[in-house]
Amino acid sequence: MTDLAELTTLRVGGPARELATARSADELVALITEADEQGTPVLLIGGGSNLLIADAGFDGRVIVIANRRIDSDVDSCSGAMITAQAGEPWDAFVAHTLEHGWAGLEALSGIPGLVGATPIQNVGAYGAEVAQTIARVRTWDRAERRIVTFAGADCGFSYRHSRFKGNPDRFVVLDVTFQLPIGDLSAPVRYAELARRLGVEQGERAPATRVREAVLALRRGKGMVLDADDHDTWSAGSFFTNPIIDAAAADALPADAPRFPQPDGRVKTSAAWLIDHAGFDKGHGTGAARLSGKHVLALTNRGDARAVDLLALAREIRDGVRERWGITLVNEPVIIGDQL
Repeated sequence: MTDLAELTTLRVGGPARELATARSADELVALITEADEQGTPVLLIGGGSNLLIADAGFDGRVIVIANRRIDSDVDSCSGAMITAQAGEPWDAFVAHTLEHGWAGLEALSGIPGLVGATPIQNVGAYGAEVAQTIARVRTWDRAERRIVTFAGADCGFSYRHSRFKGNPDRFVVLDVTFQLPIGDLSAPVRYAELARRLGVEQGERAPATRVREAVLALRRGKGMVLDADDHDTWSAGSFFTNPIIDAAAADALPADAPRFPQPDGRVKTSAAWLIDHAGFDKGHGTGAARLSGKHVLALTNRGDARAVDLLALAREIRDGVRERWGITLVNEPVIIGDQL
């Protein structure tokens, strides 16, 4: 039995009945297919940055995704088509694209995890989402037992969601192809905090490498860049997604509450603002499970927290926000075993 805590950024999680590593897409498919044929539950682990595994562990086959390779097809007209295997570390991949003069992913620098996880969650930060650059996603369909490739437009992307997240037991991401423009300038800078840091207006462009540096600095300031020696970064990043609420609920919030109108008439607000204004300060908590000392959206393990401790803190935050604001926060990490 293998303890899973060392495979997640929260450093919690009990043992696995089986543990295997897939170093190629073919090996990944074979390991999953064998388990499915035997009726053995499967848990896929990439960077472990979006998982909270129960203290009881996982009674099935855990597969560590480690298939790595980057291929490129560059054309001066259509730009760069870059295909990365699911096991490629995400931030190293972002750095790779910028080193080769391919822009578009710079605002997503510093995010932990692997390439294969990014379309599932439609990973986003600082005004950018991977949905803006994904051309296609190649998957293994566990239901039909065949390779299925989805164009970006067919992935069902929305805020922190996709068709893959909506049907988590069916599609396994094998590789992702991104279409990126060739050049040194970033995509338009949409996020106000990042624009201020860069000294540009929102919507303007900046050198892509400068944007990456600014994003990394902002993330470090919030404890959102992993550091094994800093327990304030032992987290799953933002634990709750920003709620998207109807206009009436948004109108009921105080005037200074953040509001971001959505195309469907609803309004996105800030989970961090709701948590902070419900009375939960940075560092809130007792024992080893606490809010980050830098950012109230991150639940952190101060060294010897258990999954049950982190879940108790998450429930306290969720219930406190619901009682104060009438809004129920939704967890962003996938919880394996005990639930909120």
